[in-house]
Amino acid sequence: MSILVYTESEQGTFKKIALEAVSYAKGIADMMGSSVTAVSVNGGDASALAAYGADKVLEVSNDKLNNFNAAAYADVVAQAAKAEGAKVVVLTSSADSKFMAPLVAVNLEAGYVANATALPVSAAPFKVAHTVFTNKAFATSEISTDVKVVGLGKNAYGLKENSGAGAAEAFSPSLSDSDFSTEVVSVDKATDKVTIADAEIVVSAGRGLKGPENWGMVEEMADILGAATACSKPVSDMGWRPHGEHVGQTGKPVASNLYIAIGISGAIQHLAGINSSKVKVVINNDPEAPFFKAADYGIVGDAFEVVPQLNEKLKAFKAQNS
Repeated sequence: MSILVYTESEQGTFKKIALEAVSYAKGIADMMGSSVTAVSVNGGDASALAAYGADKVLEVSNDKLNNFNAAAYADVVAQAAKAEGAKVVVLTSSADSKFMAPLVAVNLEAGYVANATALPVSAAPFKVAHTVFTNKAFATSEISTDVKVVGLGKNAYGLKENSGAGAAEAFSPSLSDSDFSTEVVSVDKATDKVTIADAEIVVSAGRGLKGPENWGMVEEMADILGAATACSKPVSDMGWRPHGEHVGQTGKPVASNLYIAIGISGAIQHLAGINSSKVKVVINNDPEAPFFKAADYGIVGDAFEVVPQLNEKLKAFKAQNS
C-alpha cells in the first residue's frame, strides 16, 4: 500500500504545487508507515519528485494527454491508485485538480476533502483540517471510506525536501473514447511571466485603472516584485486583460503570500477567490470600498499617484539590498 500523489506539470516541468503535494504525501506516508508513489502525465525528470519524497514515479506518456482533460486525467489517476492499492490519493487544490477530484473520488468510491491545510489530525480515524465557506472558516472532517482523496490547499504545507528513491516506471492506463468526449480546440498561454498558480506575490488591478493603456505601472510593480499580474472579472469581461488573469470565485483562486489589489472595490465573489492569500494590501481612492474590511493593509489614495511612487521606492529598496 502506498500514498498516491498526482503531480501537475507544464511543458515538461513540474509545477511548484506538484512538489508541495509530494512533500505532503510524504508527511502522510510517514504517519501511516507507507511509501509515496507519484503519477506523472507527460511530466519531467522523476528525480525532481524524488527530492521531495517520491519513492516511485509512474510515468504516463501519451500524446492524447498533452492538454488537460478532467475525465481522462481522472481515469489515469484512478487506475494508478487501483494498481498500487493506494488508500490515500493526494491532489492539489488547483483549478484542474478541483475539476478532476470528484471524478477520481467517484471512480474509487472514495470520500473527498478539498483545501486541506495541514497533515491529517489522525490517521485512524482519518481526519483532515481544511478551509470551508470560501476560506472564511476551518473545519475538521473525517473520511470513513476505504480510499481517501485529499486536495491540498495551495501554500498550506510548503516544500519539504525529503529524498525518496524516485524509481521511474512506465505506466500505460487504458483510456476509452468517452474520456475524450470534450475536445480542447486551442490553448493560449502567457510566456515569460510568473503564472498566477505558482506566484508567491500577485499584483492585481480593476476598473479603477480606467483602461488597458494604464496597466504599465501594474506590470512594472509585478516585474520589480517578481510577481504575477491579475485582474478583476469586469476587467477581463471588457477585454482589457486576458481571461487567464481573472482571479476570484468565478476565476482563478489565489493563495499567494502577498496579494496587492489596485483599484478593485472588492466584490464578494472577488474576495472569496483571494481570501486564502496570507497578506492582502489594497490601494483605492474610496475609503468605503469593501476591500478595506478584508485587507491587512490599506492605502486610501489615487492609484495613478500612489503606484508610481511605490514602484520607485520598491526599486530603490531592491537596489539597496541586491
